Amino acid sequence: MNVMIVGASQGLGRAFTEGLGDDGDRLIGVSRRMPEPLPVRAGLEIDWIEADLASPERASATLAEAVEARGIDVLIYNLGLWESRAFEPNYRFLDDSPAEIQRIVTVNVSGAILLIQALLPVLLRSRAPRIVLTGSTSALPGHGWPEVAFGATKHALRGIAEALREGFREQRLAVTCLQLGYLNTEDDLSVPLERAARRGDGELIPLHDVVRLVRSLLALSPSAYVREVVMPAIADNRF
Repeated sequence: MNVMIVGASQGLGRAFTEGLGDDGDRLIGVSRRMPEPLPVRAGLEIDWIEADLASPERASATLAEAVEARGIDVLIYNLGLWESRAFEPNYRFLDDSPAEIQRIVTVNVSGAILLIQALLPVLLRSRAPRIVLTGSTSALPGHGWPEVAFGATKHALRGIAEALREGFREQRLAVTCLQLGYLNTEDDLSVPLERAARRGDGELIPLHDVVRLVRSLLALSPSAYVREVVMPAIADNRF
């Protein structure tokens, strides 16, 4: 299985490169800069491509060319910018600069659409083509947060997924949205799950849980898929 992970250099994306895949699989990490050191895992082939989705047309062409020969089976779009003061008590939409808003929309929405369009001819050659879009509980009704650009772009991912399912149903394209709550990005997969789960006192989701979930999604047969997963932290009183 060939899996491309966009936004793979840190946080959840880095956890995907460390926790997904089995012997013989190929993981393709994508980020603006290559991390140092590059992850190394026995039995897996890990490649890395530098691409900046803030310039989505150029990045999409680069990535499509890179996978043309060997193909891909899974695309995980894990990019998601947010406002500089997002999720802080003093956040005010009126203080967001037009440049910041435009960058958020470009990376979170235009980047996803243009990259998927570029990769689909290759992806649809797979026996079980899958796309996983990392969303947020900010895309759900009643989320209770005021961040306009971030919330709008995460709502947009649901629309992208719906349209792709309808447009490529005959080709059996499986598209899943992960609507995730706050993540514990302080503890990577090397930290025992029990310890990572204690951070935040129930208000943060360990990366381990998201990686386990996505491993399950990728293990499904070509006859099944999961449309959407809503995963808030257990103490998130909004859900």
